[in-house]
Amino acid sequence: MSASVQNLKLESEDLLRIPGIILNELAKPFVGREEEAKVIVLALLTKEHAVLIGEPGTAKSALIRRAAQILSMKYFMYLLTKYTEPAELFGPLDINALKEGRYVRITSNKLPDAEIVFLDEIFKANSAILNTLLTIMNERVFYDGYTEIPVKLWSLFGASNEIPEDPELEALYDRFLLRHYVKPLTDDNWRALLRAAWSIEKHGYPEPSVRIDRTVLEKLHRMVFEVDLSPIESKLLKLFSILESKNIHLTDRRKGKALKVIAAHALLNGRLVAKEDDLIVLKFIAPHDLDDFEKVNIILSEELKTSYKFLRELDEILASIREVDGYVSSFPSISSRLVEYRLLEIYRDLESTKERVLAMRNETSDEKVHKKVDEVVNAIDEVMDKIRRKIGG
Repeated sequence: MSASVQNLKLESEDLLRIPGIILNELAKPFVGREEEAKVIVLALLTKEHAVLIGEPGTAKSALIRRAAQILSMKYFMYLLTKYTEPAELFGPLDINALKEGRYVRITSNKLPDAEIVFLDEIFKANSAILNTLLTIMNERVFYDGYTEIPVKLWSLFGASNEIPEDPELEALYDRFLLRHYVKPLTDDNWRALLRAAWSIEKHGYPEPSVRIDRTVLEKLHRMVFEVDLSPIESKLLKLFSILESKNIHLTDRRKGKALKVIAAHALLNGRLVAKEDDLIVLKFIAPHDLDDFEKVNIILSEELKTSYKFLRELDEILASIREVDGYVSSFPSISSRLVEYRLLEIYRDLESTKERVLAMRNETSDEKVHKKVDEVVNAIDEVMDKIRRKIGG
């Protein structure tokens, strides 16, 4: 694949490869941020908006800036506070025009002129800004006094440390079709994080090696509506019922718009036919409160016969293995029959766990699951080897 795909003939085969290329290029410099990258790509394919919820310093703004670079789209970013003035976002008034009795705002290099927008601490904005943003997000139009200005906005991304509780903010929160809870990296990623962070400190973020023209993104967006959703319709209706029974309510609008994201996920995986795997995107659509993110994850892992279910279970097993590793490491060299018995007991449990993990490989052909199985098996083998050394030592 060349550095630019704007000159491809762009047959369906070519187009189906491009979403995956964008995703890989977007996630490349970031450690453990594949899910965040996926949310951003899904928002771009559907021409929808997304909000990333979580503490600062989790690469939210850097990811979105890189997405704009990959897509060669104009980018606007701003940190909002309750004191932010509309002119800071939408541009100052043209004084010369005002002297002539004309009300004109200079929007060049401001939000109305941008295609990808990132607003940090979006829910801290004042009412004047929030109301204007609602119109821009809904209609792609900026109403400035008596003037109606079409904006170039493709997708708006917001970030917040918390979910808004003020009812006044609910309308804006609902306009973010995709919602994602960004968590700090777990300790198994810290080493890679330090190395990546040091490289970025020395050299800055690497320039994207792939550039996609906006016209390509527009074709991909239209292609979303070519995806056959009939295979997942019944399962989707069942999931809506289950979520409702668990007090996770989706508005009619969100239910309907979920179809676009499901179709975009199929496209991201190189398909024009939706599969049950694609329903996993409900984890970005259904949650409202912070607790909902985990609840929805649990429901989907139980209800969907997808690779996600295996990956979730493997993650849980890996976390347990790491705890066992720490526990085994705390034992001194063998000194009593009681310690030896306990270690042998752990060893037998690890053998059973390894058998269960290896069985998962035969239940799916998904490469991500196979890779995770190898990671877990290696972790188990290391702990078992450590036990053998302690008993034999």
